[in-house]
Amino acid sequence: MITVSDTAKSYITSLMAEKNLGNNAFVRVGVKGGGCSGLEYRLDFDTEQQPDDQVYEDKGIKVVVDKKSLLYLFGTELDYSGGLNGKGLFFNNPNATRTCSCGESFAV
Repeated sequence: MITVSDTAKSYITSLMAEKNLGNNAFVRVGVKGGGCSGLEYRLDFDTEQQPDDQVYEDKGIKVVVDKKSLLYLFGTELDYSGGLNGKGLFFNNPNATRTCSCGESFAV
């Protein structure tokens, strides 16, 4: 399961409205090889589901992840920070044993 914090919900909702994505859009999260820790997070808006996608909805935000990525992301919370150290969405991933300083890649 992938969850969404209250602050991430607000940020995602405003981004979707700003980009005029409509009601069919959802957040697609995933993992690909790369980054300084070995695996890199992917995050984007999408409107087309694939046959191997897993769909979760939390706080009214639809989050879609492919089965392969779910192995690395299960239990992750999508959160938002607007602080001085950077503004944007980030992953609170309980499966990550190591992350890079920028938070965009991780290892398990």
